[in-house]
Amino acid sequence: MAKLENSTKNMVLSLTAITLVVGALLGLVNAVTAEPIEQAKANKQAAAIAAVVPGEGNEISEPETVTSANGEEAVIFTVTKGGQPVGKAVRAVSKNGFGGKITVMFGFDPNGNILGYSVLDCSNETPGLGAKMPDWFQKGQKGDIIGKNPSTNNMTVSKDGGEVDAITAATISSRAFLDALAQAYGVCSGTEVATTSASQQQNATAVASCENSQSCADCAESM
Repeated sequence: MAKLENSTKNMVLSLTAITLVVGALLGLVNAVTAEPIEQAKANKQAAAIAAVVPGEGNEISEPETVTSANGEEAVIFTVTKGGQPVGKAVRAVSKNGFGGKITVMFGFDPNGNILGYSVLDCSNETPGLGAKMPDWFQKGQKGDIIGKNPSTNNMTVSKDGGEVDAITAATISSRAFLDALAQAYGVCSGTEVATTSASQQQNATAVASCENSQSCADCAESM
């Protein structure tokens, strides 16, 4: 067999063949993994709903996507048992975390009282500070919000005159969490609660200050 001539044409043909093979393999991998990834997301979401509106035999409605007051999409799941409403689970987003967006699932009973919450994403918050968010506001913890109602309780951090103890040295992350709560309650009840405009401005000022500071990690989260 004659040796292939080392030419530009042969190199182009070889690279084209390699590209086609790699593209086909990537397509195959994507096809194989897409369903398990989607299933994992669905399982995580179902677990979050069960955590925030607990109860045996609960039935979950199809999701309803709405736009919250901050312009982000929120998703509402109505939870029933025996045909009777037991609460709503709402997935909401705040854009005002220390590292950007955070996503939280909140549960409310039919009267708007907070049943529970599950943090779906706070991966960009300061490690060891904002990352305490999944536990800090749970029942019996220092920032406990469970059983409170955003229409009657001032669900802002105590530094801003509210009733909620912020995560130690992570006020920005705490404000963002409570902003997500306000968005969730707003779309769930159809009523905006007085919460976040001042806190959002304070967060924006703090982050801007941090960006101009050499001691960002030491100062901004606690502002």
